[in-house]
Amino acid sequence: MVGSAGRRLSATLIALFAAGLVLLFVARTANALLLLFIAILLAVYLAAVTDVLVRRARVIRPLALAVAGLGTVGAAILVGWLILPPVVRQTEDFLTSLPIELQRLEAFLIERARDYPPLEALLGANNEAGTLLDSTAADIRAYLQNAVLPYLKAGGRFLVELVSVLAMAVYLARAPRAYQEGLIGLVPPRVRHVARTIVVDLGDTLRAWIWAQLLAMSVLGLLTTIGLYLLGVPYAMAFGAFAAVAAVVPFFGTVASTALPALFVLSINGWAHALAVVGLGAGVHLVEANVIVPLLFSERISLPPALTILSVLIMASLLGVLGLVVAVPFLASTIVVVRHVLLAQIYGQYPSHGVPPAVLVSTTGEQRVVTVPP
Repeated sequence: MVGSAGRRLSATLIALFAAGLVLLFVARTANALLLLFIAILLAVYLAAVTDVLVRRARVIRPLALAVAGLGTVGAAILVGWLILPPVVRQTEDFLTSLPIELQRLEAFLIERARDYPPLEALLGANNEAGTLLDSTAADIRAYLQNAVLPYLKAGGRFLVELVSVLAMAVYLARAPRAYQEGLIGLVPPRVRHVARTIVVDLGDTLRAWIWAQLLAMSVLGLLTTIGLYLLGVPYAMAFGAFAAVAAVVPFFGTVASTALPALFVLSINGWAHALAVVGLGAGVHLVEANVIVPLLFSERISLPPALTILSVLIMASLLGVLGLVVAVPFLASTIVVVRHVLLAQIYGQYPSHGVPPAVLVSTTGEQRVVTVPP
């Protein structure tokens, strides 16, 4: 009895020590692990395109992978050649006119504050709108300097990491099954069917996120540009490109891409025009989420909104700008692992069908269940 209790205590201490080593390793190699996760996302995309070419065109996998990679690069260059010059030009004009527009907005807010006491209280006792705007602009500049500029200044490191991510993505996409089986082989044989289910589930979940994200960026950018142009908002293409990029960050990206053009026109044409821009942003996001995605996708990722926002905040504080990019797929991957390992295997909370559900649901609202034989 005493010997059994001693063995359990020893096993617990060893497990805690191993967990501490794992946490220390993750903390010390967080940047490398983040790059690996980005490479996995890119590999999932390349593997998906490659699989389609292998099935449809009947070509060998290395050739299909080369076509997928070169085709993606070519499409990116074509899109950049078409929209990048006007977007860059409009962005430069916008940044040049930004101080003047901030002064206009300041004067507008001071004038409105005389009629609206809550606004006057927000701006301060002396209606110092400039202080509020200056502090906001300073916060934005400080965030960019702390999160982006140091990374961009290290040009050599950035180039090495970029090449490393691309190389890892190509190797992972070229032989995904070999890496999957190698990962599965690290777990005990009696639970390898669980590990295989998790790997399949993770692949399907990340693939769904990638296609949904590319679609959301394209739809939001296009519809925002068209809508702002019809509303007579200056720099419509620049604001549309910003909406497309901001779509990577849920909730916060939507708020930012809607508020920025609304604040810009607020000082020019007043509240009515600004509210029209806000209505456009809300309408575009509703159309994308409730019409476009259900029409083009048979399944999508369903995540708790509160956890999604919390994940964005945590990843941004830990990893900066890149954390914003990977927050949602990382949360989705974490939920898949937690449901399969913690809820099902440790707590024994098996659903009636015997397989823990993932985070994928069909557009009709039904959960998708991955079934992998032992």
